[in-house]
Amino acid sequence: MTLSDGRKRVVIECVRPEVDSGQYPIKRVVGEQVVVEADIFVDGHDVLTSMLCYRRIQDSHWTETAMKPLVNDRWQASFTVDQPGTYLYGVSAWTNRFATWHRDFRKRVNANQFAKIDMLTGAELIEATAAKLSGTEREWLDAWLVKMRSPEALSYAGQLLDDQQLESVMLQHCDRELETRFPRELSVEVDQVRSRFSAWYELFPRSCSSNPGEHGTLSDVIDRLPYVAEMGFDILYLPPVHPIGDKFRKGKNNTTEAMPGDVGSPWAIGSKDGGHKSIHPDLGTLEDFDRLVAASRDRGLELAMDIAFQCAPDHPYVTEHPQWFCHRPDGSIQYAENPPKKYQDIYPFDFESKDWRALWDELKSIFEFWIDRGVSVFRVDNPHTKPFPFWEWCIGEIKKKHPDTIFLAEAFTRPKIMHRLAKLGFTQSYTYFAWRNTKHELTSYVTDLTQTEVREFFRPNFWPNTPDILPEYLQVGGIAAFKARLVLAATLSSNYGIYGPTFEHCWSEPVKDGSEEYNHSEKYQVHQHDLGRSDSLKNYIARVNFARRDLSVLQTTWGVQFHDVDNDQLICYSKKSPDRSEIVLAVVNLDPHHTQSGWIDLPLDDFGLDASQSYQMYDLLSDARYLWNGPRNYVELKPYDSPAHLFLLRRRETNERNF
Repeated sequence: MTLSDGRKRVVIECVRPEVDSGQYPIKRVVGEQVVVEADIFVDGHDVLTSMLCYRRIQDSHWTETAMKPLVNDRWQASFTVDQPGTYLYGVSAWTNRFATWHRDFRKRVNANQFAKIDMLTGAELIEATAAKLSGTEREWLDAWLVKMRSPEALSYAGQLLDDQQLESVMLQHCDRELETRFPRELSVEVDQVRSRFSAWYELFPRSCSSNPGEHGTLSDVIDRLPYVAEMGFDILYLPPVHPIGDKFRKGKNNTTEAMPGDVGSPWAIGSKDGGHKSIHPDLGTLEDFDRLVAASRDRGLELAMDIAFQCAPDHPYVTEHPQWFCHRPDGSIQYAENPPKKYQDIYPFDFESKDWRALWDELKSIFEFWIDRGVSVFRVDNPHTKPFPFWEWCIGEIKKKHPDTIFLAEAFTRPKIMHRLAKLGFTQSYTYFAWRNTKHELTSYVTDLTQTEVREFFRPNFWPNTPDILPEYLQVGGIAAFKARLVLAATLSSNYGIYGPTFEHCWSEPVKDGSEEYNHSEKYQVHQHDLGRSDSLKNYIARVNFARRDLSVLQTTWGVQFHDVDNDQLICYSKKSPDRSEIVLAVVNLDPHHTQSGWIDLPLDDFGLDASQSYQMYDLLSDARYLWNGPRNYVELKPYDSPAHLFLLRRRETNERNF
């Protein structure tokens, strides 16, 4: 055991929050608080002073805020992060000799056991502090020393104990020679607010033409922007917009033989027309893309690009940098496989190539190319099939220059791998939500995401469907299933998305029984969508999204509280603001085929409600109003009428006019 100074007696441990003992940062967004707690204690009975220290990583000066004791040697303090980037924080503590004397002196005075020697002991401590000061503070402390050493010293005891300025000055300038610092500096990665709260809408640009049989363009996407904005989305996500390979192009429904006119998969990137830094010629030009970025922002939308680090066989990289790919014994390049699935139209990169440094630089430059064209949001395809060190380096380097950049990880894989990607820098992540359908599954999963250490680094993004995933629940549940899954996704998580217009039009036909692939999937062919369909869920989606915009409690994933319902086909949960001025209660019928009813038990004390007073439940989805009484109330949900309630709780005393 090596001691730097054995006189340092304070112990600091169990500092929270932290991720893997400080190896990775916790995550917050601009304007949020970082609440820090630690176990801090010392032998004996000395009074401790502890400080939470924090700074932006580029600053040299630490800001300190005093920690307050909770219970059982647990201490707490907080600070607010106000700019994107990295913050550092730590904890320090020391035995405060003056505070210890002051506490004991008060006890002696209260017991009428104090003597002049006690005043002289305190005077020595004040004198040591005064010696380090000058000006008015020094003069003020010297005046106290005169009183404490005078023949009338004991008469000043009460005045001394009541002098809060004296306590403040002595704390500000106390001796910290024996200060203990927590040995690790912890970090916070601070993102823009959209990282915590966003609504994504995915569409295929080539399906945006209003003319039957015509390939859509980026200009057609611009015409589609009002439709997306009217539904209340704030991120428009496009699958890859790059040239698509001709070699081994896939046909409709992923057939291996493409017919004349088949457009292929957008994820088979690259052809004679260019690669990852080019626009598919049928979609338009880079100038058209720039117009789309600007037009999106004019509508309050951010454009999200898909980044898929893979190549079609005729991508320029294949001939210019063959060393970046795996070669089989016969000299051919290994295409992508996930046996028994084969993707002959895609070549994965070889991240173990001897030329890996050049490969890394080139892939990072793809992000930088599109960032320079105004893109700040990226959905990254299959990041779990690329090395962790690459992502840690690439995202870290990009965020140094562009801290507002958002990276969504499309990684449907094992939890530890998904968590690792989040720790390495991915801002948000797809989740298992699409496959969590029962009350037990949803409750357990959301509790794990919001009530464990996972919440410190993993931001879930709930998607009811994607171009790759048509869950069985949506295949068999009809419109009620789509409505229910929308409400669950949009209110359980503050980040969610849908793949449309398939979602609002309730596409539910799989390519075959037991498959989650769409029949006639847009991944392989062009569709025209009738946006004016009378059965569209457009207005229902808009209701949900505008409720999210209006209510701050729906803008965070944290704080979900589940409530008892005596029917397993009904799930009930709430979110409330710290001051309980906003309380939202969701009740969802998980059975898309049958009416379900039950009794809900609510914690009225937790909601700040008087059990003897009635209160109004205003349904944000239907505009209906219900008068509830007491903690136990009845609900009934008919799936084809309204499979969900999204209630705003209104107190009588706070809203008499509308009650």
